[in-house]
Amino acid sequence: MHSYYTDTPCTWCDGCGDYGIWTAMKRALVELGYHPWQILLCYDVGCHGNGADKTRAYTFHGLHGRVLPFAAGASLANPNVPVIAFGGDGASFSEGVGHMVHSVRSNYPMTFVLHNNANYGLTTGQASSLTWQDQPMNSSPNGIPERTLPSMDFIFSLEPTFVARGFSGNIEQMVRIFKTALQHRGFAYVDILQACPTYNHLATHDWLLSHVYDANSEGHDPSNFEEARRIAVDTTDRISTGILYQNEDIPSFYERLIPRQQRKTTAVEEVERTDVSELMKEFV
Repeated sequence: MHSYYTDTPCTWCDGCGDYGIWTAMKRALVELGYHPWQILLCYDVGCHGNGADKTRAYTFHGLHGRVLPFAAGASLANPNVPVIAFGGDGASFSEGVGHMVHSVRSNYPMTFVLHNNANYGLTTGQASSLTWQDQPMNSSPNGIPERTLPSMDFIFSLEPTFVARGFSGNIEQMVRIFKTALQHRGFAYVDILQACPTYNHLATHDWLLSHVYDANSEGHDPSNFEEARRIAVDTTDRISTGILYQNEDIPSFYERLIPRQQRKTTAVEEVERTDVSELMKEFV
């Protein structure tokens, strides 16, 4: 764990779920035997994105809602390096929802972790697409006029190959989820429900703690797509967590690229230096 340590102080609010996710990811990487120089962590803009300089590794801090295409490109350029992208519910299901659609559809070989606190925490608690109905938020004190986007039903409608959900207060479960996601064949979608103690006063840490349950410990079969979708969407009384669905039989995007199938090198290994001095003379 110490190999991932930096001197950069954490600036998240006390009680923020980012602390748990940050810790669980480092533990998962250590338990899988990865060194900091063997992985790439890609962060979107948001409170979670402030973790880009709080983990000693190759990290990238991107544009709001645009982390997925960057992470996908990095993964395809060098599939030997595990790529993990992090995004908030605001960026991922508003500005970046199109990227989400095509990341799941394309089955890119990477892991995506959704920091789901149901608001734009970094910009002082505006409502997001996943903010619950009738919840007063900054800039919408009467609740949101739109319908809340049903994110899990939406993801399952795209026929994913991996869906998991965790809770930022359960480190041990998150470690198990992250380890499984990192070893998945294609696009691993991981929804982490997290508390936002400053702005989300409905889905608090205590509320989440009393409503989540581990579906795997209750005998859920992650290979059953229909059942996985049902328990993921049904949050009436309890919220299912754990590995909800996984299908290893579908090739990833990279495996489907016919020109790459006979290649023993990666794209980054094929980059060559080219002398462009003669070409540049045309612009002098």
